[in-house]
Amino acid sequence: MKKITNSVYSYLDVTPGTEGNVLYANTGIVIGKDGIIIIDTLASTKEAEKFFADIRKVTDKPVKYVINTHHHPDHAYGNSFFADMGVPIISQVQSREELLFSGETLLKNPNMLGFSSDFFQGTRIVPANIVFEKAMAIDLGGITVKLIYSNLHSHAKGSIIVHIPEEDVLFTADILVTNTHPFVMDGNIQEWIKTIDTIMPMNVKNIIPGHGPLSTNKDLENMKNYLSIFDEQSKKLSATEKNLEKLTAMMLEVLPKYEGGDDVVKFNLSMLYPSLAT
Repeated sequence: MKKITNSVYSYLDVTPGTEGNVLYANTGIVIGKDGIIIIDTLASTKEAEKFFADIRKVTDKPVKYVINTHHHPDHAYGNSFFADMGVPIISQVQSREELLFSGETLLKNPNMLGFSSDFFQGTRIVPANIVFEKAMAIDLGGITVKLIYSNLHSHAKGSIIVHIPEEDVLFTADILVTNTHPFVMDGNIQEWIKTIDTIMPMNVKNIIPGHGPLSTNKDLENMKNYLSIFDEQSKKLSATEKNLEKLTAMMLEVLPKYEGGDDVVKFNLSMLYPSLAT
């Protein structure tokens, strides 16, 4: 993990496929006088165990809470490791419902995510046992951690941001991903763009995206641009092109260029337009 400020550490810009964080998520911690908060738990019990070992290299303070920013595997499937330690888990209420709705299916079908049959060995779906609707604030002792829901369906139902005002740090989770293609299949692109519009006026110095390097408002602007292009062009091009491979190639021509991750665009299109020929 990388030191962002004196009280915030996070994974950043992880290489896809990295052992212990195969989906390259930027999970992190906030350290207060009274203990720590963990933000997201990675994709399995084994990944969460390695994450916790990395946390213990930074601090030996007790874990007060785990926060799930949303229900996707790379952010919430390590919950059981921390639940077994007795740590309370917090999420927005819709995020909890989404995890319960989809979690068991994915656990039983790891191939849906391109994982080996034993990837989820020892992993259980454990939803939040503390939920909130709009906002929640946690006093860690000298550090306030604010959980904020925009009341809009952005990257996923119930996606939240985590703001640490004293440290000028914001965890956006996958509402922002930087220098990589986002997963859009669970999102509402118009409400996602509106959500970003609510974040930018906060003018936070250190923005930790769900994936990618430490970011700024410029990256939020780039994300809005990407989403607008994807929405407009996918609708336009899919009206006439019905082959998934060809449509993916066409979309890659008009989308911002990133090194790798072309398979994410293909996956998004396959989920959004299931009738496409393969």
